[in-house]
Amino acid sequence: MLLKGAQLLRCGLLSRPQSHNFRLLCRSLSVHYGDAKTLTPAVRKYLEQCVDLCQPDKIHICDGTVGESKMLQCLMLKQGTIVPLPKYHNCWLARTNPADVARVESRTFICTERKEQAIPVTEKATPSALGNWISEGDLKKAIDERFPGCMKGRTMYVIPFSMGPVGSPLSKVGIEVTDSPYVVESMKVMTRAGTQVLDHLQAGDGQFVKCLHSVGTPPSGVHAQPSWPCDPERTIVLHKPSDNEIVSYGSGYGGNSLLGKKCFALRIGSTIAKREGWLAEHMVILGITNPKGKKIYLTAAFPSACGKTNLAMMKPSLPGYKVECVGDDIAWMKFDSQGVLRAINPEFGFFGVAPGTSKATNPVAMDTIFRNTIFTNVASTSDGGVYWEGMGDANVKDVTVTDWLGKLWSKESGRNAAHANSRFCTPASQCPIIDPAWEDPAGVPISGMIFGGRRPAGVPLVFEARDWTHGVFIGAAMRSEATAAAEHKGKVIMHDPFAMRPFFGYNFGDYLSHWLSMEKRGKVPKIFHVNWFRKSEDGQFLWPGFGENSRVLDWIFRRVEGEKCYEESAIGRLPSKDSLNLAGLDEKIDLEQLFSLPKDFWAQEAREIEKYFKEQVGQHLPREVADQLEVLKARVADM
Repeated sequence: MLLKGAQLLRCGLLSRPQSHNFRLLCRSLSVHYGDAKTLTPAVRKYLEQCVDLCQPDKIHICDGTVGESKMLQCLMLKQGTIVPLPKYHNCWLARTNPADVARVESRTFICTERKEQAIPVTEKATPSALGNWISEGDLKKAIDERFPGCMKGRTMYVIPFSMGPVGSPLSKVGIEVTDSPYVVESMKVMTRAGTQVLDHLQAGDGQFVKCLHSVGTPPSGVHAQPSWPCDPERTIVLHKPSDNEIVSYGSGYGGNSLLGKKCFALRIGSTIAKREGWLAEHMVILGITNPKGKKIYLTAAFPSACGKTNLAMMKPSLPGYKVECVGDDIAWMKFDSQGVLRAINPEFGFFGVAPGTSKATNPVAMDTIFRNTIFTNVASTSDGGVYWEGMGDANVKDVTVTDWLGKLWSKESGRNAAHANSRFCTPASQCPIIDPAWEDPAGVPISGMIFGGRRPAGVPLVFEARDWTHGVFIGAAMRSEATAAAEHKGKVIMHDPFAMRPFFGYNFGDYLSHWLSMEKRGKVPKIFHVNWFRKSEDGQFLWPGFGENSRVLDWIFRRVEGEKCYEESAIGRLPSKDSLNLAGLDEKIDLEQLFSLPKDFWAQEAREIEKYFKEQVGQHLPREVADQLEVLKARVADM
């Protein structure tokens, strides 16, 4: 039965009065692919609202099949959205509009009844660095200014997807509505998408997260780059946690359009996790097996482009060690009935930064990505391949290179061949070291958590939190150089608590309280901090990194197992003398400088953290975290 206009107005953000055309459209939903009968009543109701608002010409219900992918690939080839890469198997290259290349953090908003539910409200009237709030009235206005009729002349694609293994008690379902076939094919790589998800919804409780996306229509009606439609001047990404709803307009790229990624997995995911008593985090998940055959699982939180994928796909240099990858970006963690913290990777693929990825830095990634992959904003080569900075000169020998803007390129041009935030979107199942339990619906047991970032000075290679509360403070105090994934320019040191700064779905102070509460819910893991990026006074890295990071994981492993291989310091537990395994390391490591704790540096660090907490968190800062800062200040004063 069709909804009446008055009923629609009570259904949520997307509700609009029905038009005569909408009534005609909804008699059959004008479905030209897929079967409307597979939709639950709740999904159908949501779809009717989206159709009424966006006015598409056709509806395509995605089934997730190979046949569907071939059809959409042909469509994108015809539109000029992608070009084939015949050097590899089933790989494609997309070039975006140059104005649509990164997350739009300044235009990403959380809608709550009260501002303090979304972001901390402090005495000092500074812009919040912990998210942007929007009122429900302004949110509806933003939608009304952009979405009506935005899909006219286009197909509305309906993507049923599962974040996590379909049917797992740790998984959640979403329905993304989009007018971009590029988004459809990317979401099919990044999530478990298709008919099986609709079947699960029919058999289960029917709950899903609503995700509406449109590439948009500029006010002029003319796209600057028809092969990559977008409306960058009016791009906006909106979240309403109380309704489990995401609305995104104007960008066709990355997490702005693949709404299962940061929008669902972190912003909406973290609010669901708070309500239900678990954690949704910007963390890799990896399994480590030592030479004795003992295996543990760790999670690690680093800002984007700080080596998360390299860590998750590490080839250890230490003999007898093995690292296996569960996930390279997101971890959803929940205590089981025995009080064990278990984690799933809610994603199904890797959306990795291409520049800097090479056989030297990440051979496992290079063995993963040249099949069934969508590359975006990398350079192409005349032999049908791809190229990016850091890939190696051998890849551009005797070939012509076309840069990400479609222009001929050479090293002498003085410009980058690939955009700094160019990406590969590739199935996780292709990873040669994917963990056997990566799709276990029960998740994997977590023994330790790692925080880290790019800190060229002052921060040692590794240290351990004294206890859970200290570990939460370490996460809250994280700082790192800005990355290419964000809008920020230059290598400024930014506060990035828990590597979640752009992704909080609710007030950061409440987020810290939620983390602190985990200790009462079950057995919490040990917490560590690492920094592979410390430099000497002449600007050289003090630690070789990459596979040698297994030596740090070895120390963490032994600490998880209870070995007394640490000594106390002002900032936490450092490896004790000779406890870091350097056997067989070719390079001479200046351990004294690598682990030094300059008093002036840490005094300034404490001041910066205190200033940040005061200006950005204010009265919302939990007392336990404030106390940890006082402990740090006192210990540094006594150094």
